[in-house]
Amino acid sequence: MSKKYFLNFFFIIIIFCIDRISKLLVIRFAEAQGEMNINVTSFLNFNLIWNEGIAFGLFSFDQKIYYNLLTIFIFIIILIIFWLMIKSKGLEKFSFIMIIGGSLGNIFDRIYYSAVPDFIDIYFDNFHWFIFNVADIFISLGVIILISLEFFKKRYE
Repeated sequence: MSKKYFLNFFFIIIIFCIDRISKLLVIRFAEAQGEMNINVTSFLNFNLIWNEGIAFGLFSFDQKIYYNLLTIFIFIIILIIFWLMIKSKGLEKFSFIMIIGGSLGNIFDRIYYSAVPDFIDIYFDNFHWFIFNVADIFISLGVIILISLEFFKKRYE
């Protein structure tokens, strides 16, 4: 395996491990305390919830067949993003690496726990954001960078 592929997989594994470690710490803390709701600052809580859907709890299904089909669909999307990563370079490639690393963290949870643990809870006065996890941060950053690259590419061509 060439050095560039090794670095790609290395970064994917690092992102996956950062996500896994954060989730394991939160889950173990919640199990020891019976729940998890820690006020970190005036705008940040750690509040463990189990998300059985996809982004922001969308598509939460009671029936296992729909959950399994959605999981297979997500896995296929990860494979497509992996192919796009191989074909890209530079910051675009690193964006795909972040998306893959985060996606693998969440798909692991979907398979292992049948739900994704979300725990980062941000709020300001009357505004309350969705609860998310570290994998979601990497996925979101990757998508934001890809959108920015696309916007600037079109603008300066």
